[in-house]
Amino acid sequence: MEGQGEVLGPDGQPMSKKALKKQQKDAEKAAKKAAYKQQNKEQQSQEDGAHEKENEDVSEGRYGTLPLNQSQEKVQRKIYKICELTPELADKKVWVRARLHTSRAKGKQCFFVLRQQKWTVQALAAVGDRISRQMVKFIAGVPKESIVDVEGTVRGVGQKIEACTQQDVELHVDQVWVVSTAAQRLPLQIEDLTRPEGENDLATVNQDSRLDNRILDLRTTTSQSIFRLEAGVCRLFRDILTQNNFVEIHTPKIIPAASEGGANVFEVTYFKSKAYLAQSPQLYKQMAVCAEFDRVFTVGAVFRAEDSNTHRHLTEFVGLDLEMAFNFHYHEVVDLIGDMFVHIFKGLQTQYAEEIEMVHKQFPAEPFKFLEPSLRIDYAEGVALLREAGVEMEEDEDLSTPNEKLLGRLVKAKYDTDFFILDKFPLAVRPFYTMPDPTNSKWSNSYDMFMRGEEILSGAQRIHDPDFLTKRALEHGCELDKIKGYIDAFRYGAPPHAGGGIGLERVTMLYLGLDNVRKTSLFPRDPKRVTP
Repeated sequence: MEGQGEVLGPDGQPMSKKALKKQQKDAEKAAKKAAYKQQNKEQQSQEDGAHEKENEDVSEGRYGTLPLNQSQEKVQRKIYKICELTPELADKKVWVRARLHTSRAKGKQCFFVLRQQKWTVQALAAVGDRISRQMVKFIAGVPKESIVDVEGTVRGVGQKIEACTQQDVELHVDQVWVVSTAAQRLPLQIEDLTRPEGENDLATVNQDSRLDNRILDLRTTTSQSIFRLEAGVCRLFRDILTQNNFVEIHTPKIIPAASEGGANVFEVTYFKSKAYLAQSPQLYKQMAVCAEFDRVFTVGAVFRAEDSNTHRHLTEFVGLDLEMAFNFHYHEVVDLIGDMFVHIFKGLQTQYAEEIEMVHKQFPAEPFKFLEPSLRIDYAEGVALLREAGVEMEEDEDLSTPNEKLLGRLVKAKYDTDFFILDKFPLAVRPFYTMPDPTNSKWSNSYDMFMRGEEILSGAQRIHDPDFLTKRALEHGCELDKIKGYIDAFRYGAPPHAGGGIGLERVTMLYLGLDNVRKTSLFPRDPKRVTP
């Protein structure tokens, strides 16, 4: 049959060999192009899958920022303290709540330090089966000083981590949750606040900057140690006196007349009249002794309106005061107070060695030395030591601050003690209620106690006879109507008694060998500062 086997073109006419060949080539080209597209599509799909797998957040649900805690749920979870993280907990999974002290991201891992009060531990987050790149990046971006909840496994380390208190372990992280986010820019860096004195003068933070940002300053391991030790002073003071049958009392801070006499008193408006902030609980301690409490002590605020901008003066400080009746001689009281200080110093040595070491890392000082029993010398002997050293002063002249410090150095050189009692002060330099010496009215039954050449306690036998007390009050220019209640307390029978007042902040400062009492006052008040 004619035309059998011929291929017709689009126009219905038979196609030439040349046209057929071109059609075949076009078909082959189209097939190759389709195959290439399919191959590319499959390859892209494989790459997308691999990329998706690589970017998969395997840590999802184990890190982030927690919602505001409004006590919306009760979580049954044990939170470990950093100080509890020791090799005994190795391989144990724990939760810790702490501040993010520092962080350092490098490649696929982030080292960070968690701080809780005065303890620190190193933590590590490294990309792996359970830790994603996203989680590591998140941790690295958490602002320093933020509060975080961290779950991790305690691991022992081959080499001690010198920069942390927990040197034998680190925490391998599994979860990190931000509880409270700190500001991205801190006014002061904690590292600068803890830098040892003399290490870099340019980076030293001055006292005013510290106090203006007191919350950050108090977070340092040094400040945490200072105020734990200061709490120890207070506790040991309470403990030893309670063991010696003292009763703790609480005295008024708003009083009708200046308790110490003189002008160094804060006057306050009290309804339609005037009152004063107590310079001392002195009068009330004595009244309590007269009320048959026999032995009393108090811990509370004391106010002094002294325009003294020195390293050791505050306008408000914590007073540790005690008063006790004695049988025959006021030295019964002096000896008890001396023994009390020995008890406190020993307790600090044994119970707060870690805190002392931490403070001295930043503020180096010689260890505090004391004798048992405490050294007691007469005022006249102290003046003689000063005269031998070339100081020109009268025997009954009061000690100036430079002479106090010099006497402290002379006593240390002669007796090898940083603590001593100076007895029998000149009567003229003591308050109106001080009992005169029975054999020489130039002297008095009064005493001061010193640490590192600075006075930390002033005390005396008090006048317990109302007529004699009235006479002495008038000689000091006191308004009798304003202290009538005080004097009347002695009209109903009063035992001989003595006592003293101690500045808590000053004791802590001098025991640690610090240079400024503002370091040992939580929120110091002085003539130039009433904030924060």
